[in-house]
Amino acid sequence: MKKLVETIVKPLVDHPEDVKVTQELCNGEIKYRLTVHPEDVGKVIGKQGRVAKAIRMLLYSVGHHNDEKVTLEIQ
Repeated sequence: MKKLVETIVKPLVDHPEDVKVTQELCNGEIKYRLTVHPEDVGKVIGKQGRVAKAIRMLLYSVGHHNDEKVTLEIQ
């Protein structure tokens, strides 16, 4: 799923080389931490959080299909 997040986010940002996705398991939940260049944070979040919400919904959907609880944190 890390690759999925990278594939979605890299075309949206001006600094795709700074896109990093880390994964950690915490209390039976898979937490993905997306780190982007400070100038690109607004682009990843989008107006009123719409882009971030769409990315999260895709992750939740894939996670649900795999019986996993997934969260995404954007930095």
